[in-house]
Amino acid sequence: MENKILDVLIVGAGLSGIGAAVHLTKKCPGKSFAIVEGRERLGGTWDIFRYPGIRSDSDMYTLGYNFKPWTARKAIADAPSILNYLNETVDEYGLQDKILFNHKVVDASWSSAEALWTVSLQHGDGSLSTIQCNFLHMCSGYYSYEEGHNPDFPGKSEFAGPIVHPQFWPEDLDYAGKKVVVIGSGATAVTLIPSMAATAEHVTMLQRSPTYIVSRPGEDKWALRLRKFLPGKLAYLLTRWKNVLMGIFMFNLARKKPEGFKGRLLEMVREEMGPDVDMANFTPSYNPWDQRLCLVPDSDLFESIKSGKASIVTDHVERFTKDGIKLKSGKMLEADIIVTATGLKMITGGSAKISVDGQLVKFGEKINYKGVMFSGIPNFGMTMGYTNASWTLKADLTSEYVCRLINFMDKNGTPIATPTLPADGLIGTEPMLDFSSGYVQRAIKNLPKQGDRKPWRLNQNYPKDIINLRYKAVDDGVIVFSKPGAVAARLPAQPVEAEAIAAE
Repeated sequence: MENKILDVLIVGAGLSGIGAAVHLTKKCPGKSFAIVEGRERLGGTWDIFRYPGIRSDSDMYTLGYNFKPWTARKAIADAPSILNYLNETVDEYGLQDKILFNHKVVDASWSSAEALWTVSLQHGDGSLSTIQCNFLHMCSGYYSYEEGHNPDFPGKSEFAGPIVHPQFWPEDLDYAGKKVVVIGSGATAVTLIPSMAATAEHVTMLQRSPTYIVSRPGEDKWALRLRKFLPGKLAYLLTRWKNVLMGIFMFNLARKKPEGFKGRLLEMVREEMGPDVDMANFTPSYNPWDQRLCLVPDSDLFESIKSGKASIVTDHVERFTKDGIKLKSGKMLEADIIVTATGLKMITGGSAKISVDGQLVKFGEKINYKGVMFSGIPNFGMTMGYTNASWTLKADLTSEYVCRLINFMDKNGTPIATPTLPADGLIGTEPMLDFSSGYVQRAIKNLPKQGDRKPWRLNQNYPKDIINLRYKAVDDGVIVFSKPGAVAARLPAQPVEAEAIAAE
């Protein structure tokens, strides 16, 4: 593998990485690239998480790619269906030989003298190798694969049963007929509870504070009707835009009229649960969209609670005991199994060490550029989805922009592109993610910032990003293009199949 030079190296073979490879194939034909994946299978999130009921938390007409229609009936899809969609994409675009499994990026070092990234990879057997590339596209997501967020609850060692984090679900966990306590109130918890409640004796969701929970049909009837009389791609496009525009409308309404929007969300819960519902368990202290709303398909969580198979308790953990959890209110929750759905550990750039000309990159000191690149880091893109819409909407646009940028550099003979802050340094900053969720706040100091003006501001708006990333000029006077002398003497990269690289 030594001394192989690629045009582009994609890190991660999940939804983002596979999509990035397709965009490269379509928009940058002839460019050599490979996908490196630290695990033994593709799929990212949709393969890592194996807990019961794992499914999308947004509709597949927007979580699907812009180049491949979602054709299954279910709009809210389970992980196996999403993995099938990903494998279909790999087959359709012939990407099998482009993916290097069990190749984890541990170090990536940029040299301006050579206009190259040198990427160190750790194989499944622990051995190391390197690949060099001109452009590094990180599609590894925003959380650690190695560890989740695990609060150190007092008395953990005393509990007699298994304690399970959803990110590391054991395949042999038997919860049939058992009492289960799920600690957490986010998307993972509201997915787990109705699935486990089907066979468990009882499942209790223990939450410190409530989350906004909204029911949505598992199937999109509008989409299914359109398919009957329109070509598949057109039906998909219309459904996609219907859902995008509805999402934008609802988000803006929540921001402009938070009290009215909050009132309607809570009224919907009353309609689901009946007049005797204890609304204290469903009334968050924050405004809608200060954190993501939790989507439940076909009212499954509400039905589980109404059937008596599940319940919600709003309280704080004082300590674990042999038989369950003692709460700060003094109450006891009996449990045979405890599931800590307490969140993810958020990181930027995976777990790799990244440096530019010998200087270690500290992402907490960097400023976002167009939601794709970062100040002072050349030839480096990163896919980060929206907080208020489906991940893939932004992933598609990010990959399209990376392709535009690469083609522009080729056309102009400038193989280095570096987002560069104003020379006077007079730019205000604020957190990149305006979100109060715990997983964001725990990592906020280590996350990149956003600036107080374009193009350093982050849009959370798909139509705006279409204009910004697909149509606005690549050479905007902010991103600096250059061509060091060392590059002129280097021959263009030759196409290299990942399979051939792996054989070295």
